[in-house]
Formats: sequence, C-alpha cells, structure tokens
Amino acid sequence: MQDETVIRVPGSVEMRSSGQLRISADGTPQHYTWSAQGDKKASGTVEFEDGTAKTSINVPGAKQQVQQDFKFSSPRIAVLDNNLYEQYAILGRIYDWNAKGTQSLPVLIPQDATPGNIDLESLGAKSVDGADLEVLRVHSTDLEIQLYFDAKFHLVRLEVPAAKVVIVRQ
Repeated sequence: MQDETVIRVPGSVEMRSSGQLRISADGTPQHYTWSAQGDKKASGTVEFEDGTAKTSINVPGAKQQVQQDFKFSSPRIAVLDNNLYEQYAILGRIYDWNAKGTQSLPVLIPQDATPGNIDLESLGAKSVDGADLEVLRVHSTDLEIQLYFDAKFHLVRLEVPAAKVVIVRQ
C-alpha cells in the first residue's frame, strides 16, 4: 500500500509526506518506509516481527541514524503516520464488524517514533450526501477520528470533529 500527501498553505513551505506499507492478508504490518519533506527532510524504515517494531530514522546532517525498538502485545499493529490517510483504510479491515463493540489495538506513528493504543468502535450506519456509510470511531487519549466506509468497506471519508476537518476521498 502506497500513499502520498502534499500540503500547500499560502506563505508556507510545501510539505510532502509519503509512505509505503507492506502488510499480510490479515492486516499485520511487515515493513514500512516513509519520507517527509518541508522545512526539513527526514526518512525512515520500520521492520515488524512478532510484535516488535524496529525503527530507523534518517535526518540529513545528523551524525547517525536514530534507531529504536518498540515491543507490542500483539503483532497486529496499526501503522498511522502523519498526514497519510490510506493507512486508516486498513482499520476497517482489522475491525471485527460482526463482534462490534470497542476493540483496542496497538499503534505506531513512525515519523514521531510514537507507540500507543487506539480504540475502534462502530457507531453504526449514517447517511452522508445520500449514501449509507458505516462509521468507525478511532479514539486515543489525544485524538478522535471518524472513518466512513461504503458497503464494501472502502474508506470514503475521514473526519476529525475537534479540528472540524473533513477529508473526502475521490
């Protein structure tokens, strides 16, 4: 899975983020490569094995790579990187829609080298612009996102209510 985002704000430097995530059939991550460019440039990789994420971050001008290992309770880890939205689509595949309820999942934000946990919870169906969509709430200690999936569970909309941000996929 590959994703790229370009953010242009008048009067600011263009920000470009990209990532390539390789996952197994059940959504378990295997390898992730990312890059970010704006005022500064950075890139990195993450290797996943048996619930351990081995991260490596490269910053031009730094004396050496920053390497860090994170151990998780499960090999099924959500990889949610800054400004890359395709990765949220995987949450719709990982969530057990038949069981419903709140389901917890370890998460890694590679660009920040930040591990944590998220809770996923179905909010049921909602009609948006004439389409019936399934809503999945993604919640952590400092963030709430609502993901909207079509009947085939393709991510079509992402909302961050606190920031009043809506992203509609085309």
